[in-house]
Amino acid sequence: MYIHVGEDVLVRAKDIVAIIDKESSSSSPYAEEFLRRYESEAVNLSKSGFKSVVITTEKVYFSPLSSSTLKRRSGKMTVAEF
Repeated sequence: MYIHVGEDVLVRAKDIVAIIDKESSSSSPYAEEFLRRYESEAVNLSKSGFKSVVITTEKVYFSPLSSSTLKRRSGKMTVAEF
């Protein structure tokens, strides 16, 4: 199953490692360090400010969608799809 994370980007659900909201990514020194380290793999999908960070096995996406919306979309999957 694929999850729409913003713009015209679909990400395979089993490739998603984490979905972090904007507040958590900016308040945690570990998250900030991780995002700095993988800045070259980051893709900004938001024309204005991002609302969440989607970390996959290949890239990091700054999504205009909230983490709760992305969670809800991924919640429609069955366990067999992982």
